[in-house]
Amino acid sequence: MNRTHHNGTLRIEHVGEEVELVGWVSKRRNFGSINFIDLRDRSGLVQLVVNHDEYPIVQELRSEFVISVKGTVRERQDKNPKMLTGDVEIDVLEVTIINKAAQTPMIIADETDALEDTRLKYRYLDLRRPIMQERLMKRARIVREMRNSLEDLGFIDIETPMLTKSTPEGAREYLVPSRVHEGEFYALAQSPQIFKQMLMIGGLERYYQVARCFRDEDLRADRQLDFTQVDIEASFLSQEQFMELVEGVVNNVMVNVLEAPKPAIPHIAFYDALNVYGSDKPDMRFEFFLQDFGRVFRQSEFKVFSDTLSGGGVLKGLVLKGQAEQFTRKTIDKYTDLVKTYGLKGLVVLKVEEAGFNGSAAKFITDNEYQLMVKEYDLEVGDVVFIGSGEWEETCIAIGALRLGLANAFDMVPKDAFAYCWVTDFPMFEMGDEGLVARHHPFTAPKEDHVALLDTDPLGVTAQAYDLVLNGFEIAGGSMRIHNQDLQEKMFSLIGFTDEEIQARFGFFVDAFKYGTPPHGGIAFGLDRYAMALTHSNTIRDVIAFPKNASARCPLTNAPSLATPKQLEDLHLKIVPKTKENV
Repeated sequence: MNRTHHNGTLRIEHVGEEVELVGWVSKRRNFGSINFIDLRDRSGLVQLVVNHDEYPIVQELRSEFVISVKGTVRERQDKNPKMLTGDVEIDVLEVTIINKAAQTPMIIADETDALEDTRLKYRYLDLRRPIMQERLMKRARIVREMRNSLEDLGFIDIETPMLTKSTPEGAREYLVPSRVHEGEFYALAQSPQIFKQMLMIGGLERYYQVARCFRDEDLRADRQLDFTQVDIEASFLSQEQFMELVEGVVNNVMVNVLEAPKPAIPHIAFYDALNVYGSDKPDMRFEFFLQDFGRVFRQSEFKVFSDTLSGGGVLKGLVLKGQAEQFTRKTIDKYTDLVKTYGLKGLVVLKVEEAGFNGSAAKFITDNEYQLMVKEYDLEVGDVVFIGSGEWEETCIAIGALRLGLANAFDMVPKDAFAYCWVTDFPMFEMGDEGLVARHHPFTAPKEDHVALLDTDPLGVTAQAYDLVLNGFEIAGGSMRIHNQDLQEKMFSLIGFTDEEIQARFGFFVDAFKYGTPPHGGIAFGLDRYAMALTHSNTIRDVIAFPKNASARCPLTNAPSLATPKQLEDLHLKIVPKTKENV
């Protein structure tokens, strides 16, 4: 094998050159004594022309055989504008079979008939599909561009441990039993959070890392058990300076990887994001905004509305223009079921007709309320009004999910658009089952003028936290960090840690604060999720070479698997079957 060119790079200017190529047989077509073969490598396809009378070995070729060929580049008579190499073909002078292939269990092409579990079981075949290789190569270019940008800004690439101490950071951890220290466990790092802050205490000032992270969470389309972050931390910068620096990295990715213009990245406060978009990760590619219906129904006699408003709740909804004919009872029930999954008890749906509203709740709407609605929301015949009621955040999120569902159903989302935004001014805390919980993590700093509220009104405290959102996905999250020991201990105390628990879990970290901690902050890009958004993939699994499936299993290796008795003995472990008594 003496490859002279990659298959997808051949163009009209190569006509007349003798080439040696290697790759996989993508397709073979017979036309009398002439065989046309599409030969594929990572760079793409090129058409081979082989006379089987001269080279009878070509009759043996099947899809996915690995071959090498020698031949001459010539201009195609029937050019194919859909192929980058469509102006040329190879007049083959020699064919060698390097390796044969069995019948594949899936079609090796951009469009395949295989179910996802089949794709994951035979991932090495799935990775031959050009669309998969394109996604992974684009992901690699994204990483390279981010590295280059951060290096140019003076950031240092430093590795942090994967095996570490169990520290609560918001997600369930994976524990690793120690063979040497009986009964003791490491935790796989959920993120480099504590270590990167200690690097700032160590005076490194600017750190980054392409880091592997592990969280034992339920999976979904944009989440994996083991994933990759581009982790960034810096000292002696304000929140505004740091966010501006991150925007520069994003600009370079868009310009140098996607060949797109620098994006506008507006800032939107958390409360505004929920009020307008129904999400703290708003998809801003389309204009379809939540409406506040509370002011119209202040005096409503409709018990659902009046009870909600008198109890401090809200009426949030949407106006869908001109689609009333599409909403049958079955369609309405589908969207009602959607908002119920987000905690709402139901959904009021009103179709605007010549005679007024039509819908199960229409009889509760007075003529005056109808007229106010028409004026306030510019209603026209054929429009559909959706109204949800309940507690503010829950209702916003439910109607936000409805917004996305309707937008996808009625083609509101531009297919190839990119819309970034910063979401800022998050609440510091939220109420959990057992008291206050940090919205981001317990190392996030409050706004300086809100520190006093920690003692009197912790739920009113705003954090110096910021999320970077792209097309409705949170692609990066960060905050300015607490750098004062007393404030850090107060934070731990507010979320329920005793002094003993603080010392046991975070003693080494809190002790480090005694020795001159600089002001610092950081952010972590979810690299897999960022690559998914930039490649317009439907799932995070399409930009990870070897992902787990939705059941948290690897169909390729069949992990997780049982340990041997010897392995369990070495780790001082015994598997006890679940029973009613020990659950």
